[in-house]
Amino acid sequence: MIYTITLNPSIDHVILINELNLGGLNKMEKEMKFPGGKGINVSRILQELNYENTALGFLGGYTGEYMLEQLHGYGIKTDFIPIQDETRTNLKLKSYAETEINGQGPDILPEEARKLQRQLDKITSQDSVILSGSMPPSLPNDFYQVLVEEIVKSNATFIIDTTGRELKSALPYKPMLVKPNLEELSELFDVTLSDQEAIIHYGKKLLNEGAQHVIVSMAGDGALLFTSEGVFHGLSPKGDIKNSVGAGDSMIAGFTGEFRETNDVIEAFQMGLAAGSATAFSADLAEKADILNLLEKVEITRIS
Repeated sequence: MIYTITLNPSIDHVILINELNLGGLNKMEKEMKFPGGKGINVSRILQELNYENTALGFLGGYTGEYMLEQLHGYGIKTDFIPIQDETRTNLKLKSYAETEINGQGPDILPEEARKLQRQLDKITSQDSVILSGSMPPSLPNDFYQVLVEEIVKSNATFIIDTTGRELKSALPYKPMLVKPNLEELSELFDVTLSDQEAIIHYGKKLLNEGAQHVIVSMAGDGALLFTSEGVFHGLSPKGDIKNSVGAGDSMIAGFTGEFRETNDVIEAFQMGLAAGSATAFSADLAEKADILNLLEKVEITRIS
């Protein structure tokens, strides 16, 4: 089983306005509501590609109930910890520019946090756990590390998609995959990445510090895959970018699902790139047909 963990899920309320009038009255042209959060996005793409998975995390209140209803509508298995507080809502205003207003997240009680930890007692060496996104401010700063330690005790593999201190603290536990973008890689090592040579140097540094595989996403320039066997550049066909949300999550879903199926890192990288690009070209997360259509067009080149 693949488990996704979303500590701070959200309902993403997307509002389209032709011309945003700050300080005045605005009328929406269209609105949409999606279950959001990085791990939730991963689960949706895994499900779309027919990789069995279960979504874990915290949900509460009306928004939590709405999210459960939506996820079950997608056919996704869930085992969320019910919480007393309300799951957050993120507002995304799309006009001539995109403006996001993200909620901080609910208060997670200590006993609610412990319930999630205890859920991990049931995982085995046959399982993979994907930890994604931010934490509500109420959780302890080391909560990601606590979860990673629980996963490692069970000999399960884990993938972590977060930034900064949480990512660095996970590296010694040998995550199967980490996936920073250029900005996140730069911030992680407090450097300026001015050319590909610098990117390769710090990508390899993540391998040396414990990651088994590293993908550095570079927007329109594709992505670099770092493994113990070499460094590879992947490039998808160009397309009309419609969606800046969820492309990285889709890449992680495609890579993880395919790697578990085939144990072939290049095929997994191709699927990850196809899934990420297909989402970037879609109004919402990608559909399976769009991902598979791009798959055969993804180009992988070994560069070292």
